[in-house]
Amino acid sequence: MSRAATQPIETDEVVRLSGGDLPYTLRRSPRARRLRVVIHPERGVVVTLPAAARLGRGGADRVIREFLGEREPWLRRHLNRQAATRARLDDRPPLEDGRLVPYLGAPHRVRVVVAPAGVRATRVSRVGGDDLDELLVEVGPRDGRDAADILEAWFRERARVALGAAVERHALALSVSPSSITIRDTTSRWGSCSRRGALSFSWRLVLAPPGALDSVAAHEACHLRVFGHGPKFWALLETRVPDYVAWRRWLKRHAPELHAALD
Repeated sequence: MSRAATQPIETDEVVRLSGGDLPYTLRRSPRARRLRVVIHPERGVVVTLPAAARLGRGGADRVIREFLGEREPWLRRHLNRQAATRARLDDRPPLEDGRLVPYLGAPHRVRVVVAPAGVRATRVSRVGGDDLDELLVEVGPRDGRDAADILEAWFRERARVALGAAVERHALALSVSPSSITIRDTTSRWGSCSRRGALSFSWRLVLAPPGALDSVAAHEACHLRVFGHGPKFWALLETRVPDYVAWRRWLKRHAPELHAALD
């Protein structure tokens, strides 16, 4: 089967429910085994439908309408919460005007200044403030980047160090070794593990509390022993991070803030 034949087909749809029209993205996926719905932090409601599903009389429209109708209270509740979070994030000041940005799970005020005379390279420092810790961005004379790009590069490097250390600790305890560790900027998952043992992580984990970062590092390290999410995997992960469920919930709840930290 060609790669194109395995790719999902997406269309924008609207379904009328008791509470009014509900826009959603319909994904017809050859790999999906069942009908499911998720609320994406940026795209809203996404319904995945098996491409080869036999839906009988009435077709996909009827099945999806009934499926979403049964879950409407849950969908509306999460969409309203998502909208409130988005409105709050939209009200933030620009980074250059002292926005609060999370780092290691704590708010830090961004302060952008011109680098002192004699300092040619841009540098970022974490310093103590009167009321909050600060991320001091001293911009070099030839640096044309904006504050977001400068901070992202700084965060990426700290994520690389922190995740490398966390993976090494868990891998040593599990007697496994990754083939590589890559830092990316993913929106759909915090970490992943390939069958070849390549681990990949979102740099935004360094914005979260260290326990959340450690939980994701342990999760992917455990995949080097048990590939898949069966009972043996979860039992193994619990030996490394007993409170992994709490950290999964924390990341899910705070995902919009972490993904929009530098917007």
